[in-house]
Amino acid sequence: VQLQASGGGLVRAGASLTLSCAVSGLSLSNSVMGWFRQAPGKEREFVGSVTWNDDTYYENAVKGRFTISRDIVKNSVYLQMNSLKPEDTAVYYCAARTRHSSIWGSWGQGTLVTVSS
Repeated sequence: VQLQASGGGLVRAGASLTLSCAVSGLSLSNSVMGWFRQAPGKEREFVGSVTWNDDTYYENAVKGRFTISRDIVKNSVYLQMNSLKPEDTAVYYCAARTRHSSIWGSWGQGTLVTVSS
């Protein structure tokens, strides 16, 4: 299983950015895909996830601003981030787990998002 996250960059507060996660070796139809982030000096935290049947879940701080979607044909997952805030600055990771497991067993390499005020 390989996860390749991309799309990070430097943006101003209020801007939008979309992260992509290209997935290989794993079927999105049988997996839960998640996005996590780790800010400098902080622990990695859950951002949101999308299930095998397209249900989505979000951490409260991003609810209403971030949207997770997936493309079954491209086997990719996306994190659309709107109204970005400086506190959203972090390295963002995509992760995967099977529908029958609670363990995030596969991780991408991370992509840095920096939001300036």
